[in-house]
Amino acid sequence: MSNPPEEKDHWFRDMMIYGSQAYLLVVIAIIGILAGILLPVLARIKSWTQSGQVVIVYAAQDQVYAEPILTEFGKETGIKVKAVYDNEAVKTVGLANRLLAEGSHPQCDVFWGNEEMRTRQLAVQDVFRKTNGWTAFGYRSRRIVINTNKLSLADAPKSLLDLTNEIWRGKVALAFPQFGTTATHFQALRQHWSQDRWLAWCRALAANKPFVVDGNSVVVKFVARGGAWIGLTDSDDIAAGQREGLPIAALPLTDESLLIPNTVAVIRNAPHPANAQKLFDYLQRREVAEKLVQADALESSEGRVIRVPKSTTETEVRDPRSSSLREKALNPDWDLLLRDLEATTKQLNEIFLR
Repeated sequence: MSNPPEEKDHWFRDMMIYGSQAYLLVVIAIIGILAGILLPVLARIKSWTQSGQVVIVYAAQDQVYAEPILTEFGKETGIKVKAVYDNEAVKTVGLANRLLAEGSHPQCDVFWGNEEMRTRQLAVQDVFRKTNGWTAFGYRSRRIVINTNKLSLADAPKSLLDLTNEIWRGKVALAFPQFGTTATHFQALRQHWSQDRWLAWCRALAANKPFVVDGNSVVVKFVARGGAWIGLTDSDDIAAGQREGLPIAALPLTDESLLIPNTVAVIRNAPHPANAQKLFDYLQRREVAEKLVQADALESSEGRVIRVPKSTTETEVRDPRSSSLREKALNPDWDLLLRDLEATTKQLNEIFLR
């Protein structure tokens, strides 16, 4: 009979097995702890993006003015605001093109415009929801600004038509007239003066060697430095320059001036429609417009409700122009302006981009 096999000592193997099991238990414990910490965070992020604790806004209003308003909205509602701002040179146009490009797959909930023409253009192209799609609130204005060290109010030009005179050659600054409020103003002047007179003025202005710069705030600074004596710009940029103590002044409103409301719109098929509505309502509050007036982003918080033409959208918008100002300032026929927009922009390109 053979003896049983000799039993060997397996203490090292047993230790390794036990150690592996212990290590596994430690890893499982760590995973459990991390899961307990991370899962609530991930759930909160998911709730922001899926259950609506976020709103995405494309804001053409200057960030320095818009950001405090959006921050207050977030504090009041608990909704996280994700804002995308445009740059000065192509203000509004860049965001408008982005909205058009996104088309049937919108990434934005609310569009906060700082002028009227592009908002109406987007409405015609069904970017906004069909019912109560957009509205306007408050206003600022297009003005002539002068350098008070170079020019007195008495000697300043009384009309935009005067800017083609030889005396102002090389002394006028403006932003590119294809973009932003400058574009809206030039389009409105075309209606006011008629096509032939407007075209002659544009050509004469371009021939008088104006400085065409990247944005209305740049116009103000350029005039303040004396690079030009006269500028075409917006009232909020003039106010900002005056706060800095720059030697500038705005000329009074005339029948060639343009009043420019802010606008707010809800995007068609917005990803967060409930929060879009909350921000839409919030920006229409009188106190919001008054805060923008206090910051010099707007000149007035006043407004009244009018019906938007059927060719744009079936909704009501607040017309910021009082009756007296409507009689004084430009009051475009928006249907005609939008109809001629492409042709007019082409003419501006040919004149000012040569």
